[in-house]
Amino acid sequence: MVRAAAAYELNIAGITPFSTVDWPDTLAATVFLQGCPWSCFYCHNPALIDPRAEGEYSWSDVVDLLCDRIGLVDGVVFSGGEPTLQRALIPAMEMVHALGFQVGLHTAGAYPGLLAQALPHVDWVGLDIKALPGDYDLVTGRQNSANAPWRSLELVLGNRLLRAGTDRPLDFEVRTTVHPGAIDDARLRELGCRLADAGVDCWAVQRFRETGARNPLPRVQAAADADAPLALDDLPVERFVSLVVR
Repeated sequence: MVRAAAAYELNIAGITPFSTVDWPDTLAATVFLQGCPWSCFYCHNPALIDPRAEGEYSWSDVVDLLCDRIGLVDGVVFSGGEPTLQRALIPAMEMVHALGFQVGLHTAGAYPGLLAQALPHVDWVGLDIKALPGDYDLVTGRQNSANAPWRSLELVLGNRLLRAGTDRPLDFEVRTTVHPGAIDDARLRELGCRLADAGVDCWAVQRFRETGARNPLPRVQAAADADAPLALDDLPVERFVSLVVR
């Protein structure tokens, strides 16, 4: 029998006590979890990739922080790294709800199995869909990495439909980071159309930013590619209820 994980086992790399950008229209505290199975070339938190690195904070640090923030923040976002790498995520989410906070999740969808278990405990999801399936391996640096995130998208969409009309519907956005080394105008538009066809109505397109990223970027010619313009105004705006470019 596999022993259930406990919240105190979370490997926590960092905490942001107040954030207005990690969960749209929600004031949140953000907990960054250590470890990710991928090595995206434009990652702005590369120090969080190694799952063996020891975290800087304990779960008791998070609980103490949240007890001081009751009435000051509305929710807690679990980010990373890749939060669904850690099985202690779900008991941590349960405890956050018990303290009276909503729960948000940033995920790249690398582990659909654990994501499926986590979704009933989540109020909002920011799901990264990084590229069209054929371009995923270039972004992540890992072979055959496309199936999991597209399966995770199916789970998020299905969970939203199952919760429609309930007291606590699942809110979400799909997010794509744009770097010309991975995606050009035509592919970005094709990706948007594919997301819309799948049922996505909220898409956030995020421009690559050098802050925190490795220099030079692995697997791409950073200097040339980063300067290449993208016609973001050619996105299929009419296909979405909300399409934002950040």
